[in-house]
Amino acid sequence: MAANTGFGILGAGLISPLHARAIHDAEGADLIAVCDMDLERARKLAEPYGARVYDSLEAMLADPAIGVVCVVTPNHLHCEAVVACARAGKHVLCEKPPAMSLAETDRMIQTCRENGVKLGCFVQCRVRGAIQAMKQAIGEGRFGRLLSADAYMKWYRSVDYYKSDAWRQSRKSGAGVTVQQAFHYIDLLTYLAGPVARVEAWMRNIAHPEIAVEDTTIAHLEFASGAMGLVQASSALWPGTDVRVELNGENGTTIMSGEKMVTWRFREEKPEDGAMRQLGSESQATAAGGAADLGHLDHQVVIQDMVDALREEREVIIPLTTVRHTLEIVLGMYQSAARRRPVELPVADDDSIWAWPESVSA
Repeated sequence: MAANTGFGILGAGLISPLHARAIHDAEGADLIAVCDMDLERARKLAEPYGARVYDSLEAMLADPAIGVVCVVTPNHLHCEAVVACARAGKHVLCEKPPAMSLAETDRMIQTCRENGVKLGCFVQCRVRGAIQAMKQAIGEGRFGRLLSADAYMKWYRSVDYYKSDAWRQSRKSGAGVTVQQAFHYIDLLTYLAGPVARVEAWMRNIAHPEIAVEDTTIAHLEFASGAMGLVQASSALWPGTDVRVELNGENGTTIMSGEKMVTWRFREEKPEDGAMRQLGSESQATAAGGAADLGHLDHQVVIQDMVDALREEREVIIPLTTVRHTLEIVLGMYQSAARRRPVELPVADDDSIWAWPESVSA
């Protein structure tokens, strides 16, 4: 019997308990260690699992029992952490967004490639049953020509959420609603509908004046296929409602709310369509009202896949290379909001978009 894969978690912040539980519940995975500069926070996360505690990444990377590191740090710290893990020969699963620039993302990809380690990304909403069913229907041509792909994320985050960690108030650290929360659903749109060719975005802070990041974004998307899209994302709308992802084609319409399929209609009915309409659960929390108000099962699928990919010597289910275009779309949105005009993709990095208030109208 093959030995279990040892995991380390870098970062013991708000979302880290989901990673710990996902590792614990995955078959063939062990949580070996937690690393955080705040040792008390690291101990609190590690203790229920009997894991070791480190206060430096260098020390954790020297632990031979660790084969995979989950990078759960603030967004602007992802790149250096992933590069260090790769150079130490550790496989990596990185939280979204992969980094704050395309150059950093490319450096992460290249370093992992050079060191022969796997690099996956936690855009775990892709693995939901409703999303996989939509993906399959697109592949089978059931929509005909895809006309529209939209995401509506009307969430709520309190001022206390933004003040819980200093980085959550910093645009340069990736705290705005577009790159922090909406990234998952922008990713789903391009995962389903293909690459985006043009974006136009408007960003505002409408309910958190104490915090210098946007809490609301509306963006129009033009996909390379000719389909149109809309992203409406906010962390200002109490009490928060489940995200909706909607696909409309010549011959069909599907809608996921939270993780549940609420609409599945095609001109030509198939025997399996009844089962498709039952996918997902209305009772599963999906972070609409709080950052930690969600289950760990989607994370567990990504963790389990890494374990299986290592044993089977194959690529992981969500390679970080497939998330680069999502970051490019998000950067295009920020550039569009800053310049007050549509932006064509591909884009080049532009660090000026992380300035305040130049990028967002108050």
